[in-house]
Amino acid sequence: MCLIVFGYNAHPNYRLIFAANRDEQYARPTRGAQFWNSHPDILAGKDLEAGGTWMGISRAGEFSAVTNYRDPNITKEDPPSRGKLTLNFLINKTDPLSYLQELHQEADNYQGFNLLTGNINTLGYYSNQEGIVRSLSPGIYGLSNHLLNTPWPKVQRSKNKLSHVLNKQKVSTEALFDLLGDDVKAPEDQLPDTGIPREVEKEISPIFIKGEEYGTRCSTVLLINKHNTVTFIERRYKPATQEIKEENSFEFEIKIPQIN
Repeated sequence: MCLIVFGYNAHPNYRLIFAANRDEQYARPTRGAQFWNSHPDILAGKDLEAGGTWMGISRAGEFSAVTNYRDPNITKEDPPSRGKLTLNFLINKTDPLSYLQELHQEADNYQGFNLLTGNINTLGYYSNQEGIVRSLSPGIYGLSNHLLNTPWPKVQRSKNKLSHVLNKQKVSTEALFDLLGDDVKAPEDQLPDTGIPREVEKEISPIFIKGEEYGTRCSTVLLINKHNTVTFIERRYKPATQEIKEENSFEFEIKIPQIN
């Protein structure tokens, strides 16, 4: 993902309200969200080039999502795919904070990343550019290609929009998709400086990106209510447009494993 906005225990009826856009090269092969044949309890999209995923959730309620940290000065020789960080958490069914603590030991092998890991009781955050495992408190958060809650225009804009959505008793998935469809570019004087050309910085400054070769490939809305019902909707788009070419929708009850 390249833009994530979420409310964690920030609404009386929901544990998690999550909305995200995945931005990527249009040519990179991708499979839409589904339950994986190799891991039937995991619901996620799949990067067909490296085999990982940008976000997913298990039937037991384990959840994870990753964004890249943008800094052209960070270079690694043949680094592992950051999409494996998300997938490995979902496969291994580890405690969210323990997983991040273990990952810290090898995090420098990867290009820059931000990782969220959670279950119905805990939500953790870690970036290998900060090196600190954080247990998140209830609130509204935004994450793009810098650290959590870095006030880039798209992050601030999406958090403000989410706060209005959360004022309603029942959260509308369409309102969340409307939030993710905002394609307004940031003013010149508000653009972040991440070491890339200013015209590129401008092109990728909206919540929804429509570049020539790179842009928003899909939007995902994930809700977990206080009764542990999961609603997961993914919309995939034709390149450089908001024309939906595929929608994948799922609803299920989280089944927490019984400990004998």
